[in-house]
Amino acid sequence: MGLSQALSIAMAGLRANQAALSLVSSNVSNAETPGYIRKSVSQVQTTSAGATSVLVTGVNRELDQYIQRQVLTETSGAAYASARSGMLQRLQGVYGDPSSGTTIESVFNDFTNALQALSTSPNSPSARNVVINAAQALTQQLNSTSQGIQSLRSDAESALNNSVQVANNAMQQIAAINKQLMGVSGNDAASASLMDQRDQYVTQLSQLMDVRVVQGDSNQISILTNSGVQLVGASAAASLSFNQQGTVTPNTFWDADPTKSNLGTITLSFPQGGSIDMVATNSIRSGAIAGYLELRDKTLVQAQTQIDQLAASMASALSDKTSDGTPATSGSQNGYSFDFSPAQPQNGNVIHLTYTDNLSGQTRNLSIVMVNDPSVLPLKKTDTIDPNDDVIGVDFSGGMASVAAQLNAALSSANLHFSGSGSSLTVLDDGGGLAAINAGSMTTTVGSLTSGSPQLALFKDGGSLYTGAFTSNGSQQVGLAGRITVNSELLADPSRLIVYNTSPLTESGDTTRSDFMLSQLTRGSYFYSPQTGIGSTATPFKGSLLSFIQQVTTAQGQAASAAKQLSDGQDVVLATLQNKMNASSGVNIDEEMAHLLALQNAYSANARVMSTANSMFAALLQAV
Repeated sequence: MGLSQALSIAMAGLRANQAALSLVSSNVSNAETPGYIRKSVSQVQTTSAGATSVLVTGVNRELDQYIQRQVLTETSGAAYASARSGMLQRLQGVYGDPSSGTTIESVFNDFTNALQALSTSPNSPSARNVVINAAQALTQQLNSTSQGIQSLRSDAESALNNSVQVANNAMQQIAAINKQLMGVSGNDAASASLMDQRDQYVTQLSQLMDVRVVQGDSNQISILTNSGVQLVGASAAASLSFNQQGTVTPNTFWDADPTKSNLGTITLSFPQGGSIDMVATNSIRSGAIAGYLELRDKTLVQAQTQIDQLAASMASALSDKTSDGTPATSGSQNGYSFDFSPAQPQNGNVIHLTYTDNLSGQTRNLSIVMVNDPSVLPLKKTDTIDPNDDVIGVDFSGGMASVAAQLNAALSSANLHFSGSGSSLTVLDDGGGLAAINAGSMTTTVGSLTSGSPQLALFKDGGSLYTGAFTSNGSQQVGLAGRITVNSELLADPSRLIVYNTSPLTESGDTTRSDFMLSQLTRGSYFYSPQTGIGSTATPFKGSLLSFIQQVTTAQGQAASAAKQLSDGQDVVLATLQNKMNASSGVNIDEEMAHLLALQNAYSANARVMSTANSMFAALLQAV
């Protein structure tokens, strides 16, 4: 080997050492920088004129892409779980601290205890006022709970808006870095730094939604959701938009039909044109955005349904009066007649029929629901609770003859025959043995405090009776917990808690009404909609009001606990993967220091070779 070759080899070694030392310095200084990937020199062995040397070809990012994919998946899962857990913990606060005495269960018990005391001392003005005050405390608790739930839904709506803005920025930054890497070698320190930055934006995006990274040419990447929707291409990013709504109430819902939806939806617009609704297509399945959507449109809606159901059941338990129909015959036909003159039919009231289909031998229950707005027809099965009921809604606004015509048309195959005139509606079997009507009754809402019956509208929907009405705005039950109040007539005259008849006047000390209210609220058993999450469609929950309250409280507590456990579990999994990622791709100071010593020794060796070669060249020149 000649001196020139030795000098060239030493210089190549020095250049390689200098490049490696520079990366070690960068690694050490960025050891605590989030998202920084350890760098190393990419070098190859070369041979020239029989001499072996080294050539630096670029910079390597020591990235384990398999672990990175796992980290991105678990980042989405952890963000989803965290969003749900945080909101459900706040929901627990809305329901109240069980030790504070301000929960729905505690104020309900205070109310029933006050009624029991009233039955003991019906003549006591103080006992009557205590009942009124306890009833007001209960309605106020329901009002505030409803407000709290809608506040959480509003927060979810705002969080979605903020998340979309962050996601847009991340996607645009990823696309911009893709462009910067286009047309360059991508194996130098500057390119490696850009890829580190891009990975940070990918991680940020994965916190918001589930993403999948596809590697392309020239170190470019494409980002897709797990459902296959492309968010970022090689050179351009799609754009998300969210039409945030100003006010969120119990009556505002998201709907796939834009004409029916009154909550924000997420639209993705592609760079080449066209767009899709990411919510309607279920394109976002994890991450914080998926969590907030589920909370806004399902979890918190169900929580509102629970307290609305409680408010409706309380109001109906006290004001609904069920009366048997009057037996009616016509030749060989038998059935029942219903007279609406004492109480005009009200939207939401129900006629109940039980009949036997002798052809099949089956006994059927039929609920005929009174409506005043034909636009809500036909009613859905979910509009009533009892799974054994066949439900039919009928427009009563046109009089009894019109009602009979509607029923005959709808039930022509049931072998039942309806007729109506004036204020009376009659239903008869076919008279030929094909059907037999077993029972008939009518449930109406008592509005007068002195109707002569113990039923009373203690609770009202604002200033209106609660009848379970169906209108073009939806069911009257929706949002009732936020509107329920104590009847203003009772506030003005608490004596009506005892006095239910004025002719003759209810006797002093009569506890008929207070006993009725106490019995309905503590011992009455009612069906509750499966939309509350308590019970199922096939077997809806049936029980007392207190048992339903306890079921709701337990279910919410369990949901919050399960969400917290899931979030904690996701955090552990994510932390474990991040540790693995750090071990494989992060900076280990001890290893870098050991590498630094090795590079310093190599640098010294190359320097000595150059010094020796220099001395030999000098000696040769002196000898000439």
